[in-house]
Amino acid sequence: MTLALKGSRKITVDGVIYRWSVRRRPTYCQALGWSPLTFVVERAEQPGALMVASLPCAHPSNWLGIPSQPVLPGTVAVGVRQALAAGWQPSRRGPAFELLLPDLSHGR
Repeated sequence: MTLALKGSRKITVDGVIYRWSVRRRPTYCQALGWSPLTFVVERAEQPGALMVASLPCAHPSNWLGIPSQPVLPGTVAVGVRQALAAGWQPSRRGPAFELLLPDLSHGR
């Protein structure tokens, strides 16, 4: 499975180009605050396994006004580096690699 080109953004992390995306509209569970905000990353030039990173906050478009935070390129870069350190192999096909990111808002 690969990311759709429409709506995805490119980021270079340690000399490798990746594409990443956040759902524009929340899933039903995200809209109710039951599921966290997630973003998906894949290697741009040799796509393989996706990385799905979950953040400890709600989707910005949740229906209940639960506090959220934007997914910034710096957050994506941290996620990519942590996933690679934990064994994600972005150029190999396989199941999605799931990553739980801590609260990164204190670094802003």
